[in-house]
Amino acid sequence: MIDIEERVERAVGFFKEGYNCSQSVVAAYADIYGFTQEQALRMSASFGAGIGRMRETCGAACGMFLLAGLQTGCTDPKDNGGKGANYAVVQDMAAKFAQINGSIVCAELLGLREKKETGIGAPVQPQERNAEYYKKRPCVEMVRSAAQIFGEYLKESGNGL
Repeated sequence: MIDIEERVERAVGFFKEGYNCSQSVVAAYADIYGFTQEQALRMSASFGAGIGRMRETCGAACGMFLLAGLQTGCTDPKDNGGKGANYAVVQDMAAKFAQINGSIVCAELLGLREKKETGIGAPVQPQERNAEYYKKRPCVEMVRSAAQIFGEYLKESGNGL
């Protein structure tokens, strides 16, 4: 049985080391699916900062959804029931994340915009991680809630491994 709190703290630790929000959530759980830390970090790298720093879907939520695919993803292209079951898990997780945090959209979570607009063309250079960064960014809490929601899903579904 996995220790959810340990996994949540692992995700937070990865974020505080400088990994993006998606990498932090995925790396905290990917070993249970046989992925190395390097593989986990690479497969989730593009989803940080609202997918490529476009401030769209929160990277922590994207990481949670990637893990949901590892757990419930369908591999048969004709299995519509399997696809639907995975989508239901993702939508449930998204609803829980939004209930806790107010949205699943990065820009909205950061208070950068109220109305969803495209983030294509946004500056691509990440900001330096320092004390000031952590004061104004709620990202660590997004990582914490995504890792918690996924862990609770594993436990409630009987897949706590």
